[in-house]
Amino acid sequence: MMTINKINPLWQSEAFGLDTVANTTQNDGIPVFSDVLNTAIDNVKQTDKEKSEAEYLLATGQLDNPALLNIASAKAEISVQLLVQMRNKALESYNTITSMSM
Repeated sequence: MMTINKINPLWQSEAFGLDTVANTTQNDGIPVFSDVLNTAIDNVKQTDKEKSEAEYLLATGQLDNPALLNIASAKAEISVQLLVQMRNKALESYNTITSMSM
């Protein structure tokens, strides 16, 4: 039987699987943006894998609960939307910084 993992809030470091090692976090324990972005990319890969698995199980008649496919699809779509928004905000911030005059 297929199980779908829970969705963790972004502000919890354990949601990203990050530890408090000095090279992966800042001094105050907040994850570095690159680590957060890499984890969001991994999350997109994982949710897409779950969706593909649910589609395969449904196509082969092995999926007991078809609602799991809908849940997996929605979760994959939301994780992609989050990644796109994070990318857009990063680009917007970069453009703002580069347009500042010194």
